[in-house]
Amino acid sequence: MTWDVLDIIGTIAFAVSGGLVAMEEEYDILGVIVLGMVTAFGGGIVRNLLIGIPATAIWEQGNLLKVGLLTLFIVFILPSAWIQRWRPWVIFFDAIGLSAFAIQGSLYASMMHHPVSAVLVAAMMTGIGGGMIRDLFAGRKPLVLHDEIYAAWAILIGILIGMHWIQTNDPVQLYGLFVMIVVLRMMSVYFKWRLPRRSLSGKRLPAKF
Repeated sequence: MTWDVLDIIGTIAFAVSGGLVAMEEEYDILGVIVLGMVTAFGGGIVRNLLIGIPATAIWEQGNLLKVGLLTLFIVFILPSAWIQRWRPWVIFFDAIGLSAFAIQGSLYASMMHHPVSAVLVAAMMTGIGGGMIRDLFAGRKPLVLHDEIYAAWAILIGILIGMHWIQTNDPVQLYGLFVMIVVLRMMSVYFKWRLPRRSLSGKRLPAKF
């Protein structure tokens, strides 16, 4: 049940995120669907390839594909006033998708008895892969390459689950981790936490955390 709920939450959140970005770039309905579906499922496909699950496993997620398509259709037909009100929430939906999918990816790798390193990779690629592909398709610099703390939260999830500090069979702990990562991600945006940076241009780049 926990796995299914995280799948649904992540799919809806990333589909909304991708759909809103596509409409910001003034894509047509096909572009909205493509960008939304890539955002929702791209990270999972990359993760599957890295941990040994066939990429074709995506076609076994028929219900999730329907959830993604239905979400994008609803987003596309919403009144413009509602869309404009939602635009500032893109980062929030992205944070939800990051947290839900990073946990889901960690669970996949952990239940396949992969080492901690593989759990970390699965968490990171599931959490950030779709968003990276979305930004590239939209002609934007991928969010994960910015100086904001983003991928670090997915890595934290991988560590906590890979080291068994979070019990994978305890829904309370998993949902608590989900909420914690969403809150930390939004705090990092609000307080402008930054990872250390270095420039070869001679400029001094501030770091804040």
